[in-house]
Amino acid sequence: AGVKEDSLNVLDLAEYTKNRPWWRKVFSPSSGSSAEKYNVATQLVIGGVTGWCTGFIFQKVGKLAATAVGGGFFLLQIANHTGYIKVDWKLVERDVNKAKQQLKFHSSRNKMSPEVKSRVDEVIIFLKKNIILTGGFAGGFLLGMAS
Repeated sequence: AGVKEDSLNVLDLAEYTKNRPWWRKVFSPSSGSSAEKYNVATQLVIGGVTGWCTGFIFQKVGKLAATAVGGGFFLLQIANHTGYIKVDWKLVERDVNKAKQQLKFHSSRNKMSPEVKSRVDEVIIFLKKNIILTGGFAGGFLLGMAS
């Protein structure tokens, strides 16, 4: 029995990106710093606008989350007080103590895994290379949280 061999076209992304300047500009490993691509004012505007949007969204989500948690806690207290639910406080205390012990155990082993450490190092390098963009983002984020 003869095996028919299908011919497949393989897309070589390295070769593809060499022929596409816009693709190379966006995804090229040498594109590292935004300081090479944009002037200071553009970096500040981009960082400020994205930071403000992020801060504004965080503020709105934070208020919604706080309202939901507070409202849920309030409803649980009313239900407990009126007798709809019964809370086993000894069980809650035991679970909280168990959680405290777990936190102490994990914080005593203060070592980061190599994968996490390498990611943190990558982020620090990116932030150092793009310090103007990072500063604009931080300022915009604070303004977004305040508005």
